[in-house]
Amino acid sequence: MSRLFPVVVFLLTLIVPGSLSQVSDTQEVVVTVDSTNLRFSPSSVTIEEGDSVRFFWSGELLAHNAVAEEGIFDSGEASRNVDYSFTFEIGTNGTYQYVCEPHESVGMVGTVVVEPTTSPEIPQPDDDIGGEEDASGGETWIPFFGLELIILTLLAGLIFHLGRTQGIGDVRLSGMSKDNNDSET
Repeated sequence: MSRLFPVVVFLLTLIVPGSLSQVSDTQEVVVTVDSTNLRFSPSSVTIEEGDSVRFFWSGELLAHNAVAEEGIFDSGEASRNVDYSFTFEIGTNGTYQYVCEPHESVGMVGTVVVEPTTSPEIPQPDDDIGGEEDASGGETWIPFFGLELIILTLLAGLIFHLGRTQGIGDVRLSGMSKDNNDSET
């Protein structure tokens, strides 16, 4: 069993980083209300495409909402309790001004700056890569699962090695013992 531990640790070092790279790097920025000054807090946020802005307040004396001037998001009717999130998808980079409709005249405005994403995108299949044709005549992309093949190969080797160390699958010729030879003569 002590030989199995290094192999398991090695397999985990292969699997875990690959799994973690698929975890989303998106973030959520929370915007609240500074009811004393009738302002959003913070009044300006900078995020990346794929990130979310959450407008959250509870138990406010006055009702508020958050509505983008360009119409990309709208938290709904003004309310004393709001919990609204909006995710800026890939391709929505830019600067967005928003207001609290009931308090726009007193300067309750905010800004969301959405920068282009810096996280690597999943590569799209290249038309030059050969693949099977689908029913419409176009090519379908067949991805290469290199990491999976390596893990399966290592797993097969581990099973083979464990079988050998446990004596499973060994073929041994059983010879006649010395006592059996003596009794025949």
